[in-house]
Amino acid sequence: MTTLPPDNLPSYRLLTGPDDAQFCHRVSEALALGYVLYGSPAVTFNGERVIAAQAVIWPHSVAAPHA
Repeated sequence: MTTLPPDNLPSYRLLTGPDDAQFCHRVSEALALGYVLYGSPAVTFNGERVIAAQAVIWPHSVAAPHA
């Protein structure tokens, strides 16, 4: 695995969107690229639908928090 994310992607990404299969695929794609989950997912309701958020980090360029 390289020390930088591919395609000039940032080391930290906050993926957001409606809580649906497309959102889950976006998170899965980030994991397949080599990103790792950062923290717990968050959800909110915008009055019409549930919106989800999940942070991911590139493991070789951003220090993970200490437990």
